[in-house]
Amino acid sequence: MKNVKVLGPGCKRCDAAVQMVRDAAAQAGVEVTIEKVTDYAEIAGYGIASTPGLVVDGKVVHAGGLPKAADIARWIAA
Repeated sequence: MKNVKVLGPGCKRCDAAVQMVRDAAAQAGVEVTIEKVTDYAEIAGYGIASTPGLVVDGKVVHAGGLPKAADIARWIAA
C-alpha cells in the first residue's frame, strides 16, 4: 500500500490532485492511503513553496500545479 500526501491549503487544485491520485490508483489496481496536509509549517518542512505538492511514501515527487496523470501512475506504481 502506498502512502500519498497531498500538500496544500485545500484549494480546488489540491482537491483535483486528490481525485487524480484516486483515479490513477484505481486504474493501476494499487491501494493507496491519501492524507491531505494543510498545515503551512508541515508543508514548508517538505521544502515545497508552491502547491499542490505530492509526497509518495515520504518522498516529494511533485510541487506546484497539477501533475500529469501518467506521472502519478508511475509514482504510485514504483
